[in-house]
Amino acid sequence: MNQTPRQIGEFQDWETRYQGVSVEQLPWFTPDPDGDLLKTLETHAIAPGRFLDLGTGPGTQAAWMAQRGFQVTGSDLSRTALDAARQFCRERGAEVELVQDDILNTTLKGPFDQIFDRGCFHVLPPERRNHYVQTVHGLLDPKGWMLLKCFHVNETTMEGGPYRFDPETVESLFSSHFRVLESRESRFEGSMAHQPVALFTLLQPLKRP
Repeated sequence: MNQTPRQIGEFQDWETRYQGVSVEQLPWFTPDPDGDLLKTLETHAIAPGRFLDLGTGPGTQAAWMAQRGFQVTGSDLSRTALDAARQFCRERGAEVELVQDDILNTTLKGPFDQIFDRGCFHVLPPERRNHYVQTVHGLLDPKGWMLLKCFHVNETTMEGGPYRFDPETVESLFSSHFRVLESRESRFEGSMAHQPVALFTLLQPLKRP
């Protein structure tokens, strides 16, 4: 698929993006638990632990995980997004630590038992991907779980937006620090009538040197 830099991977400042509309109108907003997250928790009987919702946005997934008994930290670049997340969590009685943070220059302290990335990795500059992989590996418990959800190369109906990936590319990018347990085509639930085609990958960290 021929994608120019103008079509793929260029984004507004995230603070501006969140200030522009109500969070309910953003394409990735859903008040419901992500289907792949739910399936993974059930299939692998993942017990509550210290959970990082990376790029938490409006905090919907963070709130849901806290309600299930996980000790949740939600991080995001945007202060406005975190304000919306605090309101969402407060309305649902969910106790979540919300932190303004840049994963490429993070101040987060691990280890986390689970890290869930629903749409952060696929908007990063390509030249920073290796740094991202090293960072999340360092934040994750050696026996932890990394849940990664990004746009799939088969998403061709939506013009612009995040970078697209195939399973082989994700495995290659993460192989120095992780092993892939599952990789499957899925959908990005959100506010749009069309649910973009997603790639969901479940990984576990390799032993640190």
